[in-house]
Formats: sequence, C-alpha cells, structure tokens
Amino acid sequence: MSHWDLMGYKKRKRGERVFRFKTFGENGYPVDFDGSFLENVKALLELGQSESGSGVGMPCWSFELEINRQPPLHVLLYVIEEPIEASLSHHCKHCLYVGWGQHLISNKKYHFLLLSKDITPASLIFKGDSLEANPMKVKCNLTEAQGRTMHGVFHSNGFGHLMCINGLESGSDLPGFQIMDFWDRLCTGLKARKVSLNDASSKRGMELRLLHGLAYGEPWFGRWGYQFGRGSFGVTLPMYKKAIEAIQGTPLTLLIHHLGSSGHDVLLIFSRYQSLSDRTLVSLGDLFHFMLELATRVPRSNFVDSYCSPGFLLETACRWSPKRVEMATRVIVEALKGAEFRWISRQEVRDAARAYIGDTGLLDFVLKSLGNHVVGKYLVRRSLNPVTKVLEYCLEDVSKASVESESSVTSSSNLRTRSKVTRVQLMKDMFSVYKHIFKERELGIGTCIGDNVSLAARIILDSRFLLKEYTGDLPSKLELGLGGKFKLFCTVLLRDAVRCEWKTKPMPPYECVVLKDNATVNELKVEVERTFRELYWGLKSFVAESVVNLNTSGSEMVFGLVEVGRRLVFEGSVLQQGAIGRDMYECDADGGRVVDCACGAKEDDGERMIACAVCEVWQHTWCVQIPNGEEVPGIFLCKRCEQVVMVSPSLP
Repeated sequence: MSHWDLMGYKKRKRGERVFRFKTFGENGYPVDFDGSFLENVKALLELGQSESGSGVGMPCWSFELEINRQPPLHVLLYVIEEPIEASLSHHCKHCLYVGWGQHLISNKKYHFLLLSKDITPASLIFKGDSLEANPMKVKCNLTEAQGRTMHGVFHSNGFGHLMCINGLESGSDLPGFQIMDFWDRLCTGLKARKVSLNDASSKRGMELRLLHGLAYGEPWFGRWGYQFGRGSFGVTLPMYKKAIEAIQGTPLTLLIHHLGSSGHDVLLIFSRYQSLSDRTLVSLGDLFHFMLELATRVPRSNFVDSYCSPGFLLETACRWSPKRVEMATRVIVEALKGAEFRWISRQEVRDAARAYIGDTGLLDFVLKSLGNHVVGKYLVRRSLNPVTKVLEYCLEDVSKASVESESSVTSSSNLRTRSKVTRVQLMKDMFSVYKHIFKERELGIGTCIGDNVSLAARIILDSRFLLKEYTGDLPSKLELGLGGKFKLFCTVLLRDAVRCEWKTKPMPPYECVVLKDNATVNELKVEVERTFRELYWGLKSFVAESVVNLNTSGSEMVFGLVEVGRRLVFEGSVLQQGAIGRDMYECDADGGRVVDCACGAKEDDGERMIACAVCEVWQHTWCVQIPNGEEVPGIFLCKRCEQVVMVSPSLP
C-alpha cells in the first residue's frame, strides 16, 4: 500500500465508507443525482469525510476510493469549497479564455482533486503567510498548484474547467484514460452544464492534439466528447476542420520527397509499417492512424511469430524437446480458442489440454510460460481474478492491429514481421516521424507541401481550448414532482438602477425552481430571489420586480396559470451598488482588454499580449514579432500609432 494510502487510513476511523473508484459518479452511486448541479454537489458532500482539521482554511471533504482490491490500491478525492472572498481574483481567467466572460461571477467554486502521494491538501491552498500567523493575508492558490493527479473546478452555476490530469508518465498510480473516465462520470452525475479544458497533453514529446488530430480527426479528449471550443490567434472552427482535413490527406510520397536529408529515415519507417498493413498507406493520416492502432495491440513482452518457434520457452532451462513444447502450446491455444475469447480459469484450460497431453509437468510449464506472450496471431493473456483469486487465461487476436477490411486475411509473412516490432520500437518510430515533420521543420521552406503542413499543424496546435456540453441550460426530464410539487425554469433580466435601461449582457442560465402546487406568484418571486442570490456574487441583493413573459398579479396561484417546465424571465434590479454592482461579470468592469490583433483575435485568448502605449489596444507579442523567449519591452507602439507619430510635426 502506498504512503498516500497509509496517510488516508490514519485519518479515518475503522468502519468509514470506502467507495468504488470505477463506478463513482454513476447515477445512484454514491447518491441519486436528481437535483440541480448545486443540489447534487451538496448531496454528494453529505457523504464525504469532513476535513475541518486539515489546515486548508476552507470547507473541505474527502472520499476514499478503492481502485483495486487485490493488490490493494486506494486514492483520496478531496472536494474544497472556495468562497469568492478567499479567491486571489473574483474573475475567472479560464472563463474569459473560452468565451464565458459575459457570465455572472459565482459565489463559490468547488475544487475536485485527486492528489499525488506526497501532497497534502493544505500545501496546495496557501502561499505566503500561514493561516494562523496572518489569516487576512493568506491567498488561495488552487489553480496554480503542482502535484495534482486531477484537478477540476466547478462554478456554483454548473460551468466548470478541467485544470489538469497527470497520468502514469507524471508519476500517478492511474493512467490518463482512467482519470478521464472518472472525471466524465463525475460531470455527468453532478449534472454539470458545460466544461472546458486547455489541451496541453503530450506523450513522449508529441502533442496529443496534433497526433490524434492526424490519426483520428479529433483530439485525444474527443473520445469523451470534448471538441473544439475556442482557438488562439484568431483560429475558428472552420479553420480547424480544414486544417485537420488538409494534414490528414497529405500524400506520403510528396511529403518524403520534401523532407530533405531526413527523408531517407522516414522512408525506411514508412516502408516498415506499410509491410505490416494489408491496406495501402497513402496519406500522413493513414500512417499515424495505423501506428496508433498498432500500439494498442502490440504487447510489451517478447514475441513469438508462430507455433514452430516458441523462442520464449526455449530461453529458460527446459527438459522437454522443442517438438513436445510446440505440441503442448498448440493444444493450449486451441483450448483457449474454444472458449471464444472469454476468460477461463487455469484449471479449465489444464483439464481441456489433459485430454491430449498426459504429462502434467509439461502442461504446467507451458501454462506458466505462455502468460502475456504472442503465439501465432494470438496474444495469450493471464491475470489473477481479484474476486476469486484464481489465475485466468484468454486469447486476444493481435492480427486486428493492422488496418484491414472485414474480408481481408492477414498473411503469415505479415504476422512474422509484426512479431518483430516491439512497442518500444513502434513509439520510437512514431516520434522520429513526428520530429522530422513537425519539430525540426525540415520540410522545404517555400514549397507548397511544406507550407501547407506547417500551417495546418500550427492551426491545430493553436486550438487548445476544448468544450463539452453535459446538460446545457435545461435538463431533459420534466415531470410533476412528488408531494404536490412542480418545477419551473426561471432566469433573470437585470435592469441598471442608475441608467434605468436594460443591461446588454446575456441572461444567466435558467435555474430549476421547485414550488408547492398552492404557491402564488409572489412566493415564486421570493424563491427566484433566493436561488439567484445563492448562486451569484453580484445578485446578493437582487429583487425580482415582475415576470416579463407572464401577465399576472402577485396573488394568483402559479399552478394552473403556467404548465410544468415553463420558462419564465423575471425582471429585476440589484439594490446594492458600488463594487459589486459595477463588477458582476467574469470580464472586468470596463469590459476587459480591448484586443485588435493582426491575426484576427478580438478577445483575450490566454496567449501573451502587449498593449500599445498610445491607444492601449492589445496584440499578441508573437504577432508583432516579439519572440516568446524575449522580454516584453517597457514601451510599445502599434504600427498605426507609430505611423501617426512619424508623420506628426515635431514639437517645438
């Protein structure tokens, strides 16, 4: 058991509940997620272990999650409730970067963290003075903390951001896909509205959004439904789609011709994998798709290319002849094939083989040696059943690693060649092709093929912000509730009390309001006020004055006047003026930076920018020829203002 597990156990009393990691977040586990996002979060936290003494300084709960029973492996999920008063900034820069700058600032954020083994929650939260020494100067630092296996944050209105995941290559006990499965279940169960992420994922020096874009036409996160959300440097969705199409269809023959001195190395790699495939690899997308698919099938262990050459058995001391070992191997594989690729116990395999092989010692030797090796076109898998504690075997057809039609048959020569390619060699070859084409940029400058590939790759790499919509503004399930209650969906339209005119900002999302069947319109207004005051910092003094799309008096009964699930808009105003009244939205009170860059960007996209000292308009440093590694100058003039200064008469 890991050091982190022991720390978790020390903090828990005997009998504390342990949750299953692989099903945590599914509907009904650990709770029924049948309310709004905020209600679901509150219901979940009721089952958490309070960490009031953890030194975090904010409400914190933990959940012990069991990944494996045998061998035992547990992790701790921490949920930290961050009130807006504890934030370094009231504004969320991640909302701004993905186009949510017009959202109202939420009262609270909820951080969901899976931590590394040597990290404690308190070490993530604060920097500077300690909480005990000077609580007023303690600054929250969750969004910049290091050492997190997973960090996701939700605003109280259900919009969220996946800040990071760190898989096995970063020292985690969990692979990245299992962490993403967990996160996706959590978002779905809690009924999050929309979630964004900044795709900076890489594998062995290769950017996954480019690698998977080449192979599959979508980012790695696309398998969980995350798609293009917003691009940097003026990149739009049509530009992204055209870039994917162009780079996938790049002909390999033309590409290799323009690679210059490295073309020979890439040609050798291409020839190697073309010999493995029963389908012609025509384009760059074909090559990377085949290599990535092959990587999911090739085992990490040694290979044997046929029944006739069980080399893995002969490497160890063996008292049986190769012919007898070969015969026993064939019998065992045929017995496993009879199981139709299901997992069966070692005893079942042994009993089936005993009908043909009487030497039990030989059978035991081959069964022990066969585990996780390839025989012919089959991978023999062996695993310990965590429930029964019994060794089990199954077959996997590794010939499916090739890109082939349903009717094609893999030739024996291809199988022999495939068995000579290890996973290590495959990843090395993939990186070599990636490096020569995208990193070293050896494609001929000024050539059509070189310019197209470089431009397409740049557009894909500049498409970092991905989005997934989980529930949107309204849930799909609408019905009359139990106990004489029914649901309405309400939002508010703010009126500025100073200018007495409607705000130009969009309305916040509709929220579900539950009423008794005898409630009046005035009682509905009170419930709407309570709901939106709880959610949004700028609406703490919100007063609902009238219903925009319903002509009624306050004393009328709601039930019968409107149908279940009706959308209502409430006109209202904020009584409290001052800082809160002026600064209610995620963008700054003055609307944020004025951005007008040559690349086409009109809003802050998270890239480094510089402002003109005269007109105060912001542009990307990269677009004004300031390299990323170079410091930003103290004074900068845009081209427009520089020309004005140049033609202006000199001062006396």
